[in-house]
Amino acid sequence: MSHTTPHRRSVNRALSALALLALTAGAVTACSDGNASESRHSASPKAGQTAGQTAGQTAGQTAETKLRMIDNGGHRLAFHVTQGHGSTIVLDSGGGEDSSYWDDLVPQLHAATGATVVTYDRAGLGKSDVVPGPWKVESAVSDLEAGLEQLDVTKNVTLVSHSQAGEIATYFAKENQKMLSGAVLVDANLPPLFTDAQIARLVAFSRPQVDAAKKDPENPQNRQLISTSESFVATSKAFHKATWPDAVPATVIVSEKTPFDGSPEDAQRWRDAAATFVHDGPGRTLVTAEGSSHDVPKDSPDLVLKEIEGMVAAQG
Repeated sequence: MSHTTPHRRSVNRALSALALLALTAGAVTACSDGNASESRHSASPKAGQTAGQTAGQTAGQTAETKLRMIDNGGHRLAFHVTQGHGSTIVLDSGGGEDSSYWDDLVPQLHAATGATVVTYDRAGLGKSDVVPGPWKVESAVSDLEAGLEQLDVTKNVTLVSHSQAGEIATYFAKENQKMLSGAVLVDANLPPLFTDAQIARLVAFSRPQVDAAKKDPENPQNRQLISTSESFVATSKAFHKATWPDAVPATVIVSEKTPFDGSPEDAQRWRDAAATFVHDGPGRTLVTAEGSSHDVPKDSPDLVLKEIEGMVAAQG
């Protein structure tokens, strides 16, 4: 059973309604200059880990995470690599969050699996360059593909996607079936949710917040909300028709409270979408994060760690 911890930061309900932007209102920084690599997060495993979970590390030591700046079509993206062996785990954050969202989980995953762990900053977040204009899922997929290609990651990848990243994962999986050995979708956007009726509800609910964001468009969080809202209807309609490839197994973790805590109708639609997605294809498993908000990796990190470990182990 998962447990509930206090929210790391307050959640903007309008962004929760969109179910794709800054659901945990992550801090966004301007892009910065960088060379081939620099060290980053290296937290020790948490107390209480098993001997197996610490097998990848010697006592008192932590794995070093290095920054690699990747170029894709003229803009640069920050990829953070904790080198391991065998398989690769790629962690993709929800909307408005950069790679630091996974800082607590990265060393634990590396220690537990021995795998290479990769996180990255999507365009406009963290150390990655801003790309003007409406948000395009095709561009986000291209950025992830370019990064992994330049990192020479071509097979045995477990993709872990939270919230908005579920949309990226769906298209990425379809185009890169041979690369992926499995996926863990953490309270992720899934195609069954985005019916015309639900899209209309989300647009109407979020309109006041989008209008407010337009008064300060240089604010990074506002910029992300505006860019996503500009393409939201068309992107969501197309996503509703997207399919997950049968060849890629997936574990779907759905939060008990969902992004729509306080709106029982929308919360039920979120849960129903997850159940429908799992029912519609082989090799899919549904797991409920009991007591958790949409911020599952923070509220229920042990559950997320367990399911990722299980997916990595199942795929060899």
